[in-house]
Amino acid sequence: MPFSSYFLRFNLFLAIAVLATIVASAPSLSYATTDGQAAAPAALPFANGERLSYDVTWLGMRAGIATMVVQEGPVEGAKPQLTFSMTARSSPTVTKFYPVDNRGVSIVDLESFLPRHMTFARREGKRFNDFDYTFRHTEGLVKAVKDGKRDELPIPPDAQDAMSCLYYVRKVLPFVPGASLAMTVHHDKKNYKMEVRVEALETVEGVWGKRQTARVVVIMPFQGIFLNEGNIRVWFTTDEHRVPVRMKAKVVVGSIVAELTEGYAATSQP
Repeated sequence: MPFSSYFLRFNLFLAIAVLATIVASAPSLSYATTDGQAAAPAALPFANGERLSYDVTWLGMRAGIATMVVQEGPVEGAKPQLTFSMTARSSPTVTKFYPVDNRGVSIVDLESFLPRHMTFARREGKRFNDFDYTFRHTEGLVKAVKDGKRDELPIPPDAQDAMSCLYYVRKVLPFVPGASLAMTVHHDKKNYKMEVRVEALETVEGVWGKRQTARVVVIMPFQGIFLNEGNIRVWFTTDEHRVPVRMKAKVVVGSIVAELTEGYAATSQP
């Protein structure tokens, strides 16, 4: 499989999933610790204006950059909402033979932490796709538009979109080895079960300093938007911010790594 395929898939993973979400546990989602007891959700680990930037490398070569931004609003009636914006762009070197410029936006209801609307513009080489999802959770459906083709599709009550799902993980998953979380993710007109599990606590170091982290494995049941040559591993800090500082996925040749470069204080912890 050529490098462009690795890069394409991983940038999609970054642009649509890697990293960020909120609040109260939706009723159908399940999460448990090794002793069988669910941990109480903590306060929001991120705030309005948070911006995280990542360098994406493969075999030591800088392949691209990705950013994730959290913003309050837009306000809809009396319901507060959050907006998650993500971008992934190829590096100048890679752009010469395979340009990538992917952009996604997810609007989430703050109270239920369920997605209300998501858009994703995929621009990869000569491939152009536009996705638009409007979630109607009370009706149990999503209005999906892909490249102008419209469908109304059934969804379970707890369905997340491909961007909001990992923000939810960041918020509610207990960072205790053995803890796990299962959820439904709607992607490309299908509903998928996704599982995440805390494998271990590790101390890692980067430009953000030395941090204690929880190594979390993301078991991906679908292809295309996530790199699927193997499970994805994400390192979240165990402090109150629960920042994803590193992501890694094995491919046929080597591994692809996303490393946080901006957005988190570079102060060491013991």
